[in-house]
Amino acid sequence: MCLPVFIYFLIFKYWPMAWLSIAFKDFKILKGFSGSEWVGFENFEKFFSNPDFWSLISNTLILNIYSLVFCFTAPIIFAILLNELWSDKFKRVAQTISYLPHFLSTVVMVSMVMTFLSPSLGTLNSIMASLGMEKINFLSEPQYFRSIMIISGIWQQVGWSSIIYLSALTSIDQSLYEAATVDGASKWKQVWNITLPGLSNTIIIMLILQIGNLMNVNVEKIYLFQNPLNLSVSEMLPTYVYKMGIVNSDYSLATAIGLFNSVISLGLVLLANQASKKYSEVSIM
Repeated sequence: MCLPVFIYFLIFKYWPMAWLSIAFKDFKILKGFSGSEWVGFENFEKFFSNPDFWSLISNTLILNIYSLVFCFTAPIIFAILLNELWSDKFKRVAQTISYLPHFLSTVVMVSMVMTFLSPSLGTLNSIMASLGMEKINFLSEPQYFRSIMIISGIWQQVGWSSIIYLSALTSIDQSLYEAATVDGASKWKQVWNITLPGLSNTIIIMLILQIGNLMNVNVEKIYLFQNPLNLSVSEMLPTYVYKMGIVNSDYSLATAIGLFNSVISLGLVLLANQASKKYSEVSIM
């Protein structure tokens, strides 16, 4: 059962680490790995002195902080709401419907969003026009880019991401709810005093892992939504790495940026884990 997963991580996660030294070389394909000249930290200096450096960092962090606030909390709220449903049939239907968007490919999902937001034929703009409002080209306006990313992310992942919380909810002793009901506790008080404490360990662990992704984004999704008009907010570290490495063939710079990104992500995970261990006694290691 675990062998395919092990092979996947070995080939696509650990094996590439053997070539991290490219970040410290002026890598040329014709010269090969061993023949390329060592340049030390020159690639890192080139990246840090890039005029777009702080813009890349801020765009990446801002989007991921928004995601942490909204996309991380949405599955928790959704799981709690599902748990409060009395009808098992309706609960199963709601779960099935909410899971479906997760299985859409990123390309299909982005195409659906683009069609929905289209200024000419889009449903949203048609509704706005019928209300006497001016049509908006949402994908060309930088101020709407992050909202589109967050809302589409919630729509696609809220159901699937809620599975782990629904699983954790089943471990809460139901007699606690029965006792609270007898004592006259409202649903809100039951959620606040029983449900959330019962989910706290799961929430903390998932939060630690999410903090480790503060420097990462869905490159495919960003790249598909990206255009020259929203580039000021849509250009981020992972998309920049893609352009430097795949488009411009500057493999050394792309590897250096990727290594920098990985080190920062590791540091964030360790800090979050240490803080969690100190204040809640829950940690991932």
